[in-house]
Amino acid sequence: MGVPKPIKFYTPQEYYDLEKAAAFKSDYYDGEIFAMAGGTSRHSRISANLSREVGNQLKGTPCTDYDSNLRLCIKATGLRIYPDLSIYCGPLERDEEDRDAETCTNPTVLFEVLSKSTEGYDRGVKAESFRQIKSLQAYIFVSQVAPHVEIYERQKDGSWRLDEVRGLSAVLNIAAINVRLPLSEIYDRVELPNN
Repeated sequence: MGVPKPIKFYTPQEYYDLEKAAAFKSDYYDGEIFAMAGGTSRHSRISANLSREVGNQLKGTPCTDYDSNLRLCIKATGLRIYPDLSIYCGPLERDEEDRDAETCTNPTVLFEVLSKSTEGYDRGVKAESFRQIKSLQAYIFVSQVAPHVEIYERQKDGSWRLDEVRGLSAVLNIAAINVRLPLSEIYDRVELPNN
């Protein structure tokens, strides 16, 4: 029987330095770095559709959409990730631990396209962390195996309400940013598996 290899723990600054030189993205949580797997063609198509549709509807508003290259730091938990799509309304606030000021902390809405390999992580650590972002008004999980979207919206009392939207004829309403997304547009040219 071998001796277990010790886990190396990283500071946020070490993580940021490693990310700067990395060929692929990694998440950071509780001193550990987790390499993120590549996506599928469905994931990519859904993300592109979301970015186009949301971005078009945000023109002329104080809100801006950012793709998965913008890193997010959740101050309350220390989680650092790359959401599939982020909406920021107002000036970007930066993580003071990132010397390059490339990590933001104040999203209004977040989108995650669910994958088999990361769905537990998305619904667990990520969702728990999302709910602790003071600026966040909604986070949205998008299935890549069926036209199905879940939206979690912050209520006036601070609680979160879940609504689900299913089917290509349905429309997702995101009140926080005054955006209405037909699922037919989210899933445009997406080859869904046969269920």
